[in-house]
Amino acid sequence: MNNILFTHSYFLRFDPKQWSIGQPYAPLGTLYAAALMRENGYNVSLFDTMFVADPAEVEPVLDETHPDFFVVYDDGFNYLTKMCLTNMREAAFSMCKMAKARGCTVIVSSSDSTDRYEEYLKEGADYVIIGEAEQTLLELVNHIKLGETGAEFIPGLAYIGYDGKAHKTSARPVLKDLDSLPLPAWDLVDIEPYRDSWLKNVGYFSINMGTTRGCPFKCNWCAKPIYGNRYNSRSPQNVIAELKMLKERFPVDHIWFCDDIFGLKPGWVIAFAQLMQQENLRTRFKIQSRADLLVDEELVAALAAAGCENVWIGAESGSQKILDAMDKGTTIEQIHVATRAMKKAGIKPSFFIQFGYPGEDRTDIAKTIKMINELLPFEIGISVSYPLPGTVFYDRVKADLKKKTNWTDSDEMALMFTNTFPPTYYKQLHKYVHKNYHMHLAKNSLVKLVKNPLGISRAGLKKALSVFYYTPATYIEKLKLNQLEKA
Repeated sequence: MNNILFTHSYFLRFDPKQWSIGQPYAPLGTLYAAALMRENGYNVSLFDTMFVADPAEVEPVLDETHPDFFVVYDDGFNYLTKMCLTNMREAAFSMCKMAKARGCTVIVSSSDSTDRYEEYLKEGADYVIIGEAEQTLLELVNHIKLGETGAEFIPGLAYIGYDGKAHKTSARPVLKDLDSLPLPAWDLVDIEPYRDSWLKNVGYFSINMGTTRGCPFKCNWCAKPIYGNRYNSRSPQNVIAELKMLKERFPVDHIWFCDDIFGLKPGWVIAFAQLMQQENLRTRFKIQSRADLLVDEELVAALAAAGCENVWIGAESGSQKILDAMDKGTTIEQIHVATRAMKKAGIKPSFFIQFGYPGEDRTDIAKTIKMINELLPFEIGISVSYPLPGTVFYDRVKADLKKKTNWTDSDEMALMFTNTFPPTYYKQLHKYVHKNYHMHLAKNSLVKLVKNPLGISRAGLKKALSVFYYTPATYIEKLKLNQLEKA
């Protein structure tokens, strides 16, 4: 009872939008769990589903490795797994059944299984781990290996009892000392397909790292089934050690620090920046943060000194009314100040934008578009409000959800509850805002070209000339939007 086959349920091929973008990140959470189990004497292997075309491809791996335990352990650091896409759920069910048919003890840990543990238990899982999973997994597998009974006393589990019903044990306390975990088991990953995809699509290779777990902020639409409303951080020294390891092992060009909030702990970013410079480890990286944190120019300067080139913030809306309804805890003024501070420091600010939150009307949408046009972030990511179990927002709209509660893939963009406009309007709004944004970027480049024709780069020239495409394209998308608005 010593062999564990790990997998995860994110199949890039099942998500057409992400497949076309071609910027995959390895299942970091899975690699953490595998590293901990190996450190405790277990033989571990990985069936990485990222580039797999069919869940049935796990069958020959199961037949070859004969694992005692089959562990579907999804990456809790990646928003794509937090979305609980139905394509991935069905794939997980299929793999659970295949492993169960071969006599494996099947264990599942994911955002989706935390919300739907009864379904996973019915579809072949023996145990579902609820919340942060490494310590629960280790205790459970040790327990089974020793032939002990009484799994109901292990915190953080769901299982089928002798009465045939699903039961949950008490919650497990969160892990506070993140430095106590071994570094992720990167040796289990075939890194070449990841590297090839990145080089083909963007010309450089990026790898993901996590420095924290959780988020203490209370945005009422944000589900946190794995790490919760807390915030624990690795030490800057521990992060530097992993970064050095990755640079030695792989020809990595760029890092995505995939924390919900990077560097929230006071003084952490400054200490990290100093260590990066001392170790001569200046590496380009991107992070996620908040506007209210980035009004601090000292913090922004430290990020720039460490090598940060891109910061994604949850701007969400240009309407203070909507931000307040979301319990976002930020202001429109902070978005403006933070954006200016980042641009001044040479960091590219990028915005997550969310349309369709309950109560949003034409005026609120117009304010959001105006904010984007004025601030011209480096990139924008647009979605519609997406209710996830365990949130205040979900409770407000769940009566409207009926049969459909998740998207099939990340590009579905379907509004699943009744709002000011029908779902078709928000899909068209997504198209219009993107075209409008690119039109304003083009106009900005055109102004620079007129002011200084010899100082503009080739890329800047290309962007300036794109105004002749985006101006009529934006007009057409706006006409379509107007028609839906009147319908």
